[in-house]
Amino acid sequence: MTLRTAFDSPDRKRAHVRALFATIADRYDLITAVLSYGQDAHWKRTLISMAQVQPGERALDLACGTGDLAFAAARKGARVVGLDLTHRMLQLAHLRQGYGGQAPVGFITGDMTDLPLRSASFDLVTTGYGLRNVPDLNLAIDEIARVLRPGGRLLSLDFNRPESAWLRSIYLSYLTVVGATLGWLLHRDPDTYRYIPASIRRYPGAAGVASLLTGRGFTGVRVVPLLFGLMTLHLAQRSR
Repeated sequence: MTLRTAFDSPDRKRAHVRALFATIADRYDLITAVLSYGQDAHWKRTLISMAQVQPGERALDLACGTGDLAFAAARKGARVVGLDLTHRMLQLAHLRQGYGGQAPVGFITGDMTDLPLRSASFDLVTTGYGLRNVPDLNLAIDEIARVLRPGGRLLSLDFNRPESAWLRSIYLSYLTVVGATLGWLLHRDPDTYRYIPASIRRYPGAAGVASLLTGRGFTGVRVVPLLFGLMTLHLAQRSR
């Protein structure tokens, strides 16, 4: 499957994302650090701080990758489940847990648009770079609302789609060039990381996601800009 056809349908995007992240899993943490200018760890600490995790809470980390947010929430005393579409990511998370002295987290393979979890069973849902990659954003938000208890919190970190046309053009051009270079150097395929700007072009951006959250029953929706607005934190609460 090529990048050109990856966004033709939800099923194509799901298949492309699964294959892509299986390919890049072993280099995922390195690439995330490079593309975030080394700020990814700081942004995730900010997210966990703003989540105000309480000991004993049940937390779900979606698109958990190798477990950064999941382990951070567990260190705060939460009982955490990490879910990812890509099994290789979870294998790496298990390795971190086994050899890195990480707090215990349960990991499962799953799709954010069809969560294999009980309704109203979590106090907190977190996700880093998850909403932009789902095949159907509305379905994913509905599923997050379903598994959150009334009053439960959602916190999401992701790339933004700048509203300014000139800034968006410069930003996406930069990501395209850097992504193509990294893709060629690491995988001999320039399209590998060009997926990121391609996905941002089709993403509603910070304001659009906030509107979707409000329209689908979340309250107290907040947008926290990072890196001069090129990245964003969303905070929201499921209506009681």
